Amino acid sequence: MQAELDQFFALLSHTPGLLRHASAQARAKLAPGALPALNDHLLRQAENAGLVPRWHGLRRIAVDGSYLQLGLRASHVPRAATADKLAMGFYLPDADLMLSASLHSTAESERQALFEYLDRLGTGDLLLLDRGYPCRWRIAALQQRNIDFCMRVDTGSQGGFTAVRAFLQSDLPEQIVTLPAPDKRDVIDYRCPSGPLTVQLVRHVTPDGAVRVLMTCLMDTARFPAALFGDLYHQRWSVEEAFKRLKHRLNIEQVTGLSHLAVHQDFAAKVLCDNLAAIAMQAARKTHAVPAHRRTNRAYACTAVTPLLPALLLGRACSALLTDTLQLIASQTYKHRPGLSKPRKPRQKPHRHMSFKPC
Repeated sequence: MQAELDQFFALLSHTPGLLRHASAQARAKLAPGALPALNDHLLRQAENAGLVPRWHGLRRIAVDGSYLQLGLRASHVPRAATADKLAMGFYLPDADLMLSASLHSTAESERQALFEYLDRLGTGDLLLLDRGYPCRWRIAALQQRNIDFCMRVDTGSQGGFTAVRAFLQSDLPEQIVTLPAPDKRDVIDYRCPSGPLTVQLVRHVTPDGAVRVLMTCLMDTARFPAALFGDLYHQRWSVEEAFKRLKHRLNIEQVTGLSHLAVHQDFAAKVLCDNLAAIAMQAARKTHAVPAHRRTNRAYACTAVTPLLPALLLGRACSALLTDTLQLIASQTYKHRPGLSKPRKPRQKPHRHMSFKPC
């Protein structure tokens, strides 16, 4: 940690090598909410600049959780972090930006983590959810807050909603159904409406013949025909790719400290860095007219932007360096092939020990 701080201040002063300006203990004075608040500020600026497109007037938000195994070792530091964490992400697929991300205990479920975030959402937001989230109180809580959603609900013939199982046995492409009211205990715990729930089910058949059932509150068939929902649900995969990038490109599981505070600082800093790289990619495409069939390299963009971050975050003059960096990002592209599928091979996921973390 001390080496990284010395490198940080050396970059600020354009000094070769390292520069001692603050001790590693000074990092403990950085509030845990400082970097997440900075990310919120960045997203507000992106919204004001028109960098977050809308889909039929709605802001699409892909939601998912991912389990982390942090590269920690045994220690006796005060308020030491635990190695296993649940990371919860809210991703904007239309802008390739992480709206918000947070760390939770593995004892906490993804459903609970999502519920804690709902008050920050509202009318105009469209949540894209996977099979782990459907339940009656969750749907009631979303409808109570006027938050639109599209979630996958097929869980096999022995589970899930009765209306979904009946819909699977039919040949209907879409159907409006009424679900039973949430349990009384859930109504009390989550303060959600206690009445029955009206939703729409949509059948989606994948190119390989698999049948999916999607549940949504978007029941205007003229504005949202059934054919739209297959591609809409597919946009949820962007949050999976975001977590893969954070884990294997930005090494989010390799932390620079052993305390609970240090782990949260590292996590928030790398999410912010990834968002800044995404905005730099958008700027590079705009200023250098990258062809529509070409995509800029996200991993390269992160590497190119990282040395500029100290000066950028503190408002130092670096316009010439930024211009050169955007030109480099625009030159590192690859051909985009729509519809290309690359199924993942089952294998053990790598989780490196702290002894092998990058410095």
